[in-house]
Amino acid sequence: MKAMILAAGRGQRMMPLTAHIPKPMLEVAGQPLILHHIIKLREAGIHDIVINLAWQGEKIQHYFADGRDFGVNIVYSQEPQGGLETAGGIINALPLLGERFIVINGDIYTDYEPISLTQLHVQSAAAHIVLVENPAHNPGGDFALSHSHAQSQLYTFSGISCFHREFFADLTVQRLPLGPLLREKINNKQVSTELYLGQWDDIGTPQRLQQLNQRLADNHLT
Repeated sequence: MKAMILAAGRGQRMMPLTAHIPKPMLEVAGQPLILHHIIKLREAGIHDIVINLAWQGEKIQHYFADGRDFGVNIVYSQEPQGGLETAGGIINALPLLGERFIVINGDIYTDYEPISLTQLHVQSAAAHIVLVENPAHNPGGDFALSHSHAQSQLYTFSGISCFHREFFADLTVQRLPLGPLLREKINNKQVSTELYLGQWDDIGTPQRLQQLNQRLADNHLT
């Protein structure tokens, strides 16, 4: 099974930190944020990883090269400056991915174990997404649990998912967000969900990055 790490975003909200570095290369606990994902995937037995690149992407490619120094095999999916958004980036990378693959946002930090996604049975033209409790910056949430009758309770999409390539059938490479596609497939009962209650942070602003690093440092001292 292969995995894709989304790393092509411009990171405008992280300015000035991302003026000369892509957001996934910002450090968390002394390591590039994206490295935490690579280590988690490797520990789950997933060694073939695709990383999409746009803004300052050459710095990611220079740091990780083909991945052999990190115990994995990395290939890169190049996108135009400005990127293709999430769904567009995945569609662009489909020739590098298998029939079923994991996708992880490069700008989150979590202790979620991706090995659980390798054990899922995702039907053709379907997906599985991981939801988390709503953080302060997204109080309204994004999606309801697919097996819940309380559809009014929405949770936040974590940026962790598993897809069958047929989910993107008949779609061409273009700038395309993922959210509307997920809502369409959820309405057609083609997407399964889970709620994860462990550690999860969206590194969306310099303040959130600072708070996360401080929290991790405090936990290390205790």
